[in-house]
Formats: sequence, structure tokens, C-alpha cells
Amino acid sequence: MKEYSHESVMADECIEYMNIDKRGTYIDCTAGGGGHSVRIYERLGDEGLLIACDQDIEACKVTKDKLAKYKRKTKFIVLQENFVNIDKVIEQYCPEGADGILIDLGVSSYQLDNRERGFSYHNDGPLDMRMDQTKEKTAEYVVNDYTKDELVRIFYEYGEEKHSRRIAEAIVHKRKENRITTTGMLTDIIKQAYPPKERFAGKHPARKTFQAIRIEVNDELNVLKEVLPKAAFALKKNGRLAVITFHSLEDRIVKDTFNELVNPCTCPKSFPVCVCNKKAQHKLVLKKPMVPKTEETESNYRSRSSKLRVLERT
Repeated sequence: MKEYSHESVMADECIEYMNIDKRGTYIDCTAGGGGHSVRIYERLGDEGLLIACDQDIEACKVTKDKLAKYKRKTKFIVLQENFVNIDKVIEQYCPEGADGILIDLGVSSYQLDNRERGFSYHNDGPLDMRMDQTKEKTAEYVVNDYTKDELVRIFYEYGEEKHSRRIAEAIVHKRKENRITTTGMLTDIIKQAYPPKERFAGKHPARKTFQAIRIEVNDELNVLKEVLPKAAFALKKNGRLAVITFHSLEDRIVKDTFNELVNPCTCPKSFPVCVCNKKAQHKLVLKKPMVPKTEETESNYRSRSSKLRVLERT
């Protein structure tokens, strides 16, 4: 089996803006290869606690092994858990709340590069794309069993693919002959559906469609909308929530949610004063999202689209 590896994006920046208290409790909601978890753990004292979660069992194993090598008194807990259940995690392990929560929404290098996971259009493998492999819905099911209109919708909404209808029609036509079962088969269909002039111009023609299917399989955007308020109100006073996004759909959700938390007033703009009495319990740490430094984007091309936003409980 391919070794689980992943280069954490903006790792130093995350640690800096999470303002680690060595006695605090911190939750890494997306442990991945343990990069961020290890950096947090290194800054905690004997009274601190790190809770690392990931829905990928391989990520959990790797993170646990990395943390165990430190042989310190500082406590850590590694859980196979979808971060949408952060309220349950906090209720069980730190009911008083967390001093910091980190959510890194990127797909790990291990998942992308491991052909058996079916995330990549560069490597031929089974159409899977499940972050949590205990779940039933796979990319193969979406591609072969969704109606044409359903495919058009997810390609357009989740992939922002302007050729969504052409691609959906090509898929529906091809699957009448044989079930589409591999990433290679799907990639070839998408390429053929693309206008010839655009097929080899710019970024890979399958990029947006694969993103859309992955989001659909893992219900990523709905999960993100649900977890952000939970995480924000699970923070202790002065606790911070840091979120790293990798495409505009994710970043828009984080930006809008943070703005709603910072400006909770629901009064009509025509009202001269607030009468709803909803007071902000959070503030933005960064007015604009942070992006990776040039050196990082040059050494890790997958970091190029990433953005970091940070919120603080007041």
C-alpha cells in the first residue's frame, strides 16, 4: 500500500494565527498526514490536549504513529470522525470548549496520488472518491446512476463547469454501452466532450468535473456549512478557528459564515438603530484571507489556490 504522505499548506501561518496556549485544548479537524497536528502538539505543555480527527482511517493511523513517537506527557486523542460531528467530539472530550480549531479542506496528496482511491484524473483507478471508505456512495454510483439533469446540476454548481451539459450528455450516452467504472474511462469521456479548441488549452478539462463529483460524493459543501457555526461557538473566549480552503465555493461559504458571525444583526438596513439585540460574539483576526508565500507555491503547486481565514471568539 502506498505510504500516507501529505504536505500541510501554510503550516507556519496556521500555528502563528491560532495563537497556541501551551495549556490549551486544540482540535485538528482534518489531520491528514499529521502535519498541522504535530506542529500544534509540539507547542503544547503537559497540561495541553490535542484532538486530531479525520474520516480517513489511514490518516488517523499515520497521525497517531507520528504523535506517539514524541513520548511526552502531553495528551493527544486521534479519532476517525467527520468534522461535521465536532459538537459530539467536544461534548465527549472537552465539554468546556476548545482554545483552537483547525479545518484544512484540502484533499491529501496521498488520496490524490493513490490511484486506488480514484480522486485523480492523472492516474487510472476505480471511480471511488470517498474520503470515508465505509460510506456507500461512490463516484461510480454518481456517474452511472444519476440522471442527466442531476449530473448537469452538480457539474455546474460544484465544478463551475461551463460545459456541464455537454459532459453530462456524453456520460449518459457512453454508459448506455457499458458501465463507467474507472477514472481513466471518465477522463477520456470528458476530454472528448470538450470543444477541440479548449481540450488542450490551459488546465486539464477533467479538473472541474472531478471536483464536482468529489464534492457530491462526500457532501462537502453542506458539511462545511453545518460545521462552521458549530466550531465557532465551541471556542472558549479568545479561542480561534482557522480554516484553509482550496477553491472559490469553499472560500465563499467560509467568508459569508464568518461575516454573519461577526455581524449578527438581522435588522433591516433602514432601521436607524439595532432592535434585534443580537451582539457579535466573534471577530475577524484577518480582514482579508492569507495566501501562501511564493516559496511555498513554487515547492508545492497544490497550495496555489489555498486561502486561510481566521475567526476569534470574543
